[in-house]
Amino acid sequence: MDELLVKYLLGETSADEERMVLEWINAKEEHKRYYDHFKMIWEQSRTLAATSTVDEEQAWMRFKAKRESLQRNEEQIYEEQDNNSQDNTVVFMPARKRRWTSIAAAVALLITGSLAAYYFIGLQPKEIVLASSDKVRTDTLPDGSVVTLNKNSTLAYAKDFNTNTRAVKLTGEAFFNVAPNKQKPFEISVDEVKVQVVGTTFNVKNGAEQTEVVVETGIVNVGVSDKKVRVLPQQKVVVHKKEKALDVQKSQDDLYNYYRTKEFVCYKTPLYKLAEALNSAYDVKIVIPEERVRNLTLSTTYRNISLNEILGLVTKQFNLSIEQKDGEIILK
Repeated sequence: MDELLVKYLLGETSADEERMVLEWINAKEEHKRYYDHFKMIWEQSRTLAATSTVDEEQAWMRFKAKRESLQRNEEQIYEEQDNNSQDNTVVFMPARKRRWTSIAAAVALLITGSLAAYYFIGLQPKEIVLASSDKVRTDTLPDGSVVTLNKNSTLAYAKDFNTNTRAVKLTGEAFFNVAPNKQKPFEISVDEVKVQVVGTTFNVKNGAEQTEVVVETGIVNVGVSDKKVRVLPQQKVVVHKKEKALDVQKSQDDLYNYYRTKEFVCYKTPLYKLAEALNSAYDVKIVIPEERVRNLTLSTTYRNISLNEILGLVTKQFNLSIEQKDGEIILK
């Protein structure tokens, strides 16, 4: 699999090989973590390879010898990791093409640095980072909590997560289904905002100017600076970053759930809010210049249909027109 991962990162896999790699990555959570770690050291290696002047073949041979020695010395550690189904070592196999030898030489240099302690002696990283890139990602945390990351979001937690505390750091947007544990509250840090729960389901969305927390079940405590509020089911709190203000409101729709359910659920929802959700979901820029049009309300559900179909239904319902200009979709 390591050799296939190298080919995959080089873009040299066949269609069947690419399918095998993707199936393997998605088969188990530890496979996803293994691939993330593999990719990270790979990218570090490419950077070093671009400026390295060492003899590539000799560096590769020294790298293999060092790796094999470390593997023998740490055999007991690796066996324990295998029993726990955790793949925390990265073994690079030589590819047939010359350019891989350059990268292998850079990897040989890396084993003398701090990365070696983690990748070749079996130590855990200080922090584990889950990233969703351009696809929604669902993961189960060590305490059994399930998190769904919207696109281009990250969640980070310490290697000793769930030992004494359950603390995570979020960038972007995520839906949490937190496993109950009154002795260890679950805490999310979103910039200066703190979200704390015992066991509940809720959505957290972080933007440039505000953070929004929508609660489905249970009770969520949200704080910023010295201010705190309790948010109940079917409520949401909007945290205005500049003013450090907490605004608790009734949750009027389920638009926040679109990236999990593939549905856009509106209940007396202003059109501009639907446009914001569509912009995020489809990576477009829908603009509504007129205030009257922005505040037109909808009570409907758009399920498993395309962006064009949704816009067609909206324009028909409100007798609007669409203009496309400079990358914008203008409703008027």
